Amino acid sequence: MTTVTFYAVRPECQDDVPKTKFKPKGVHPSIKGVVWEFLLGCYDPKSTFDERGELRLRRREQYGTWKAECQAMEPTIGSGRILTTPVITDDGKPVQDHSTSGNDLQDNTSFPPDGPPLDKKVIQWKLVLHQIGLDVVRTDRALTFYENQENDAKLWDILSVYAWMDKDIGYCQGMSDLCSPMVMLFDNEADSFWCFERLMRRMRENFRSTSSSIGVQSQLSTLSTIIKAVDPKLHQHLENLDGGEYLFAFRMLMVLFRREFSFVDSMYLWELMWAMEYNPNIFSLYEDESGTNSNPSTVTKMNDKLLKQYGKYERKNVQTGSKDPQTALSIFLIAGVLENRNKRLLKEAKGLDDVVKILNEITGNLDAKKACNEALKLHKKYLSKTKK
Repeated sequence: MTTVTFYAVRPECQDDVPKTKFKPKGVHPSIKGVVWEFLLGCYDPKSTFDERGELRLRRREQYGTWKAECQAMEPTIGSGRILTTPVITDDGKPVQDHSTSGNDLQDNTSFPPDGPPLDKKVIQWKLVLHQIGLDVVRTDRALTFYENQENDAKLWDILSVYAWMDKDIGYCQGMSDLCSPMVMLFDNEADSFWCFERLMRRMRENFRSTSSSIGVQSQLSTLSTIIKAVDPKLHQHLENLDGGEYLFAFRMLMVLFRREFSFVDSMYLWELMWAMEYNPNIFSLYEDESGTNSNPSTVTKMNDKLLKQYGKYERKNVQTGSKDPQTALSIFLIAGVLENRNKRLLKEAKGLDDVVKILNEITGNLDAKKACNEALKLHKKYLSKTKK
């Protein structure tokens, strides 16, 4: 079975989704999940098969505990259905006739009408459940995989449990796009959850928002700094168009180019990025609670043998002593996209709408491998420009 047929597109959607541009030489879908677990730091690269099996079992039990906790608060969790309408009001009162997606059943058992008031964190979690459901039923609808409502429910359950587990960030729009491939790659729901949880270790700060800023803003600021260094003329032009904050690149960073590539190509791009950014210490840093938010690029001196264990991009960061967690490869990918469209942007963009239009044309027309190579070249150029 080929990669493309493994992630089959529904016949009626063939004309509406980006086409796969090339035959990737990446990991076959049958073992892709296992490889992703290593790339994302789920397991110690030095661990044995038995050690990984024991850790996998403990994690499945932990996920089961969290899921049972969520199910006690909302019985739709684990039922094979999903919520698409609110179950409570903003002040925590039950909505008596909320409905679920997947059948015509009504579920009014969540709240006894005269029950005790809910904790604020429970209210916050319950208020987002139907929003997760609405996102789930819009995620990767072109794929035949999601014709099965059980897969919808699996995605909804994982995101709902994650929203409860990560109370600081909760759930934000875009997470379903990041989690969907994990649901497809793993038969076991808990394994899908933990792979997604590790991806969120990298991505969660993008989703942190306050009344005055969005989480991805720091990375957009870094993008601005990069373009200003490598192409000051283009940066000045974008600033003149009132685009100096680079908000037009918001979506690309939030969902890691899921909308700019076909499903197959976007997963290949992810693998390339994670392999290039690979740090063999990432598992230890994630398992160490005190190092949860630490930047893995902390080693400044090592021998060549150890250095070869790092991905090509991360190796350069280690060699140069770069410790900025905001300089992810994805930012240089976007910078490369802008550089490749330098002439058009300078000539044709008379306003931000024109910038967005030109960038939207990359949808389905970007080669993931070439994009990564361009990003590496730009990274090298940026380091040389900013070298003190």
